[in-house]
Amino acid sequence: MTGKVWLVGGGPGDPDLITVKGLRLLEGADVIVVDRLGPRALLDTLPRVLSGQTPVVDVGKQPGHHPVRQSEINDILVEHALAGRDVVRLKGGDPYVLGRGGEEVAACVAAGVPVEVVPGVTSAVSVPAAAGIPLTHRGVARGFTVLSGHDDVSGLLGGVPGGPEHTVVLLMAVAGLAHTAWALVAGGRPAETPVAIVEDGYGPRQRTTVATLGTVAQVAAEAGVRNPAVVVVGDVVTLSPDWVGEVAGGARLWTRTEQPA
Repeated sequence: MTGKVWLVGGGPGDPDLITVKGLRLLEGADVIVVDRLGPRALLDTLPRVLSGQTPVVDVGKQPGHHPVRQSEINDILVEHALAGRDVVRLKGGDPYVLGRGGEEVAACVAAGVPVEVVPGVTSAVSVPAAAGIPLTHRGVARGFTVLSGHDDVSGLLGGVPGGPEHTVVLLMAVAGLAHTAWALVAGGRPAETPVAIVEDGYGPRQRTTVATLGTVAQVAAEAGVRNPAVVVVGDVVTLSPDWVGEVAGGARLWTRTEQPA
C-alpha cells in the first residue's frame, strides 16, 4: 500500500511557530525529511524520533553547497511513500514561498503518490515582524512583493511597483546584496530608500542591520551579515525601533536582546 507525503511548513525557525496540524503530522510520521532551515529543535521533542522509530533524513542545503540535489530529494520522498511509509517533508517557512514545494508536489503526483501541503508561517512576513517592521502600514506602504535575491532581480523589477508605497522583501539575498541594491536603484528607487537586514529571525543570533540602498552593501560587509537573513526595502523600515540608530555612512546594530531604549 502506498504511503503519503505531507509538505509541512515549519515556519521561520522558532519551534513554537509551527501549525498544530504540522506538529501532529510530525508526531505520527514514519519518516521525516528535513531542510536546513526547518525547526530542527522540534525534532528533539518527538518521542518517535528520540526512540529511533522515526528516522530523520537530512537534505539541508547551504548557500552555494547542495550536497543533496533537488532531484534526489524528490526521489527520496517518492521512494519512501511507494514503500508504504507516511513521509513528512519538513521545510523552513512555507513550502510554496521560494521553497521548491511545487517541484516536490509535481514529483509525487507524477509517481502516483498522494501528497498534501500544510502551509507554514513564511519568513518573508514573520522575520520582519520579529524586528518590528510591518510590510504594510497605513500611509506608508499599501503592498509588498517577495523576490528571491539568489537570482538577478534586474529582469523582475519591471513587474514590481516602484513607488514608496510598495515594500520589497528579499529572501536568500546576502551573497548578491550589492548587485541587488544597484538593480533597485537602477530601476528607479532612490538611493536613500531605507533597508533592513534581519538575520536569524526568532533565533538566538537575531540581529537587525539598517542602512539605505546606497550604503547597504558596505554596511552589510562591515557588519559581517550572514545567512539566514531577510532583507526589507522600503519606508516601512523607518517604523522599526532599530531605525533610530541609522546614521550617515553606516548603521548601528542591536541584537534581539539589546533593543534601544
